[in-house]
Amino acid sequence: MTTKVAILGGGGMATACASLLTESPETAVSMWVRKPEVAEDINVHRENRRLLPGVKLPDAVHVTSDVDAAVKDADFLVIAIPTEFVRQALTTLKPHLKGETPVVSVIKGIERETFYRPSEIITDVLGPRPVVALGGPSHAEEIARRLPASVVAASGELDLARETQQLFSTDRFRVYTNLDIIGVELAGALKNVIAIAAGICDGGKYGDNAKSAIMTRGLVEMTLFGASFGAEPSTFSGLAGVGDLITTCMSPFGRNRSLGERLGRGETLQEILSSMEAVAEGVNTTRSVYNLAEQRGLEMPITTEIYRVLFEGKSPEDATQTLMTRPPREE
Repeated sequence: MTTKVAILGGGGMATACASLLTESPETAVSMWVRKPEVAEDINVHRENRRLLPGVKLPDAVHVTSDVDAAVKDADFLVIAIPTEFVRQALTTLKPHLKGETPVVSVIKGIERETFYRPSEIITDVLGPRPVVALGGPSHAEEIARRLPASVVAASGELDLARETQQLFSTDRFRVYTNLDIIGVELAGALKNVIAIAAGICDGGKYGDNAKSAIMTRGLVEMTLFGASFGAEPSTFSGLAGVGDLITTCMSPFGRNRSLGERLGRGETLQEILSSMEAVAEGVNTTRSVYNLAEQRGLEMPITTEIYRVLFEGKSPEDATQTLMTRPPREE
């Protein structure tokens, strides 16, 4: 029996998921792209030339800007739209989407105005429906080229997480299950904040010791923040936590790490954002996490200093010095 999957989004991750899912002959994949000219270009060249150049999209993937054609009779929706655009996009798409269709979210961020996690945005706009968060170290550039990767499918409904596991698993893409959707979604958002700090280490040439310390202490902040919202601390020791953190902080593909690196070299945030093709989720996430941490009285010094650099004009060097001269304490 064929499973039909509709992917909503036209970015690198949407394209990588489309390639991945078509590896199963029992899965039919359509991909909705907002702009007709982009859909046509991908269909003609069988390549997302702007966001995933050099990777051929299988002929079996139907790319369209017609949402009805994309989602008709879909058994699963995969949402791969940046956090800051997902509410508006889903509001537009809502009349075309069936209420009972389960959603797989590959979104990694927190909504700026509401502080909602991706699954909360989805159900707020579309109404109650089952949602799975797919998280972990999963750069689109590598997935689309069939390099080995492992992720986690998280949902409060274990049967749905297992269905998603079966749907996405290939001989090069291993999927684990997890019941902690709160932890997986928060880990996916928070690691982008720490990646900006790691990038500043690269741009400022602070060395491996500093970057390792940022990642380690950053993981402490991620776990503290997640636990305050009811997440399982162990989730942050797994693929969605430390696994994704390592990849995002180390990889040349990491947009948030790259943004931090350019900050460390002396560029302004506005200069960097105006030159980027894709969205660096960590910028808006930093604002959200900082505000939530302040409300809850959580001590998150790395997040605080990244907030100061991004939104208050503090220099990366001064932020580094602030972190290094904090009062001594136990680990």
